[in-house]
Amino acid sequence: MRRKIDIGLLFSREGSYALISQACRKGALEAIAEVNADPAMDIEMIPVERDPKGNVDLYQPLCAEILRDTSARHVIGCVTSWSRKEVIPTLEKVGGTLWYSCPYEGFEASDHVIYTHACPNQHLLPLLDWVMPRFGRRGYLIGSNYIWGWEMNRVAREVISGADGKVLGERYLPLGDTDVERLIDEIRATRPNFILNSLIGPSSYQFLRAIAALGEEDAYFTAATCPVLSCNLTECELGELGAASEGLISAGPYFQGALGWPRGPRRNFGSSIEAAAYSAVRALALLQAHAPDAEQASLARLLSRPEAIAAAIDPETHHSSLPVLIGQVRQGAFQVLAGWDEVVADPYLSRHDRRPPVGRPNLSVVQ
Repeated sequence: MRRKIDIGLLFSREGSYALISQACRKGALEAIAEVNADPAMDIEMIPVERDPKGNVDLYQPLCAEILRDTSARHVIGCVTSWSRKEVIPTLEKVGGTLWYSCPYEGFEASDHVIYTHACPNQHLLPLLDWVMPRFGRRGYLIGSNYIWGWEMNRVAREVISGADGKVLGERYLPLGDTDVERLIDEIRATRPNFILNSLIGPSSYQFLRAIAALGEEDAYFTAATCPVLSCNLTECELGELGAASEGLISAGPYFQGALGWPRGPRRNFGSSIEAAAYSAVRALALLQAHAPDAEQASLARLLSRPEAIAAAIDPETHHSSLPVLIGQVRQGAFQVLAGWDEVVADPYLSRHDRRPPVGRPNLSVVQ
């Protein structure tokens, strides 16, 4: 008899970041199906789903409902940092754990969150270190007007300034806002060497379409001389963008077709978002299998199991060690330009030794 274990899924199927959320959900459900079909596992995971519908005010009550009305103590979910921070007090109150599978801005290490996607030393720092010597140090920063955008641009300002560069502009849009005309006017006037895009959803899509149109008017604003950079745009959104995504340079732990991550059965994922959610479920299954009391065990106790080493989760910061890849959209797909093997997460950017040596990539084959 397999032990049945409830597992919460808290993903929106609509709203401004629906494509990202749907990719997370797909990866989580694929992993649950694999765990349940694996004869080596003595557990069966039962998904308990709730849909906040893109409304940040629903994440906390729905998370509380999962933890109150079922035996689940682990929830795979949330996309935005705003929603993640909304559920943390509830997790603290009842001893639950959120497995968060999206890139985020760092400067957090909750006792009740496992972070299976990248933090800044695994995306933003290597991306800027790679781009600035090739394109220049004059950047323009844009972001959605909430935690992700604020913190990404704050770190970017420090990195650019530390490299004797200059930030030519820093602008924010409310979530879902598609009025990008002012941004385009300022970019046209300032002519930066690169643009860091930390917008999400429709705001990002409209901006990329507008910058592509600007590039058709003035060749300076094409990827050859003024690329757009991103740490959160993956393959799950390229279909929405079409040709407007051409030339985009992004950083993350995985691109479609790249080898080596996530751990476990080798397969081709649609995006790093999907892969990170899959990895979260697989890691949780490793920690709960063959341990009859694991369903109600504290996170600290689970992470003390030998299986935590295989999952590559740091028991102190709860972050994952991940590859770092830099890719550019060419003919509708990311082509990997540089890569590094496992980089240990440094969420507070306090360890210079955990910054990939961009001048010396050590990942020899990534596709």
